[in-house]
Amino acid sequence: MSSGDTAWMLISSGLVFLMTPAVAFFYGGMVRAKAILHMIMLSVGAMAVVGIVWAVCGWSIAYGGKSVGGIFGNPFSGFFLRDVIGVKDGVYTASAQSSSGSYPVTVDALFQMTFAIITVALISGALAERVKFSTWLVFTALWTLLDYAPMAHMVWDHGLLSADGAIAHLFGVAPHDFAGGTVVHINAAVAALVIALIVGRRKGFGSVPFKPHNVPFVMLGAFLLWFGWFGFNGGSAFAANGTAAYAIISTSLCACAATIGWLIVEKIRTGQATPIGAASGMVAGLVGITPSADVVSPWAAIIIGLIVGAVCCLAISVKFKLGIDDSLDVVGVHGVGGVIGTVLVGLFAVGNGLFTHGDIRLTIVQILIALIAIIFSAVMTFIIAFVLEKTMGWRISTYEEMTGVDVTRHGERSYDFAGTSLSILRRA
Repeated sequence: MSSGDTAWMLISSGLVFLMTPAVAFFYGGMVRAKAILHMIMLSVGAMAVVGIVWAVCGWSIAYGGKSVGGIFGNPFSGFFLRDVIGVKDGVYTASAQSSSGSYPVTVDALFQMTFAIITVALISGALAERVKFSTWLVFTALWTLLDYAPMAHMVWDHGLLSADGAIAHLFGVAPHDFAGGTVVHINAAVAALVIALIVGRRKGFGSVPFKPHNVPFVMLGAFLLWFGWFGFNGGSAFAANGTAAYAIISTSLCACAATIGWLIVEKIRTGQATPIGAASGMVAGLVGITPSADVVSPWAAIIIGLIVGAVCCLAISVKFKLGIDDSLDVVGVHGVGGVIGTVLVGLFAVGNGLFTHGDIRLTIVQILIALIAIIFSAVMTFIIAFVLEKTMGWRISTYEEMTGVDVTRHGERSYDFAGTSLSILRRA
């Protein structure tokens, strides 16, 4: 085993874990002041529930045990991580070396747990200001086990959508999803869309402006997401090597270009280049490069960024035309960005891309895995969300929504304006 690789993967796990608090700030700043704590709590819920579910059998479904039809692993083979941990000299340690790299398998369990947490947290952005916290907690557990873990197995653990799967054998070329274009971004965005349709629109959607109450929080969240993405993409090399370093370089290039692409389109459309636009462009670029960070050249990373930034900027306005309250543009950024990034692997991949080698097979394969990911996520999420709607209910009351979910559901306010004003008057 390599202590360097082990250290890098532990650091990467920490970086990816940081992305969930970053999402909490990013989403929290974009809602109205009366709902920021609720948005942060949705991320807290994802961290708390998914972490436990992953240890119980999420890891086992995704990566442990014998594959069942190439769709999921045996849920019981790694029950409570029993296939990962062992005891030596009276202390717990890893039971074996990872099959992904030269480090203990316990590191894999940790690294992949942080991926599961951030994926679930991303979904919450489409549900701002109007869902029950209790229903969300149950959803996070069920969705992790029935949707995320099987998808991770299919793509990353020799399943149907992997290099060993049916599509690879059919076309003679392996699908490529380096760090989660399908598993994370498309998966989360489709789930967000399905639940948003079931839950319905916020009161006043389309007629009342829902303006971000704290733009610095949004910017802070975006910067922290960029930082965390170094572990997200760099860690997906599973070693402290040149591939990890290059993945970080291409990730930054794409994020830079996407920021510019978004701001150009925004300036043309509205006459202003906004901080919210810059933050959204950053995230769109980070999403877009995720599937291909290890296989596209620097110039291709820049082109992908410009395309993703511009298209996502245009895409976020579609929700108003369709009447869909994707509150914080999960579909417009993660969904559109994830699909574009997944498909563009087929055009720019250095080994067998259409533009680099004139081979169209990978492009077809990438389109197929994106479509399969969309269908799988939509079906599984609908089943889970519909059952919860009929049993627990998703929506808070109109009174709670208008008053503010922070106070009515969590019993606290983010800003004590009344207390601050009273103290000023007393000092005066």
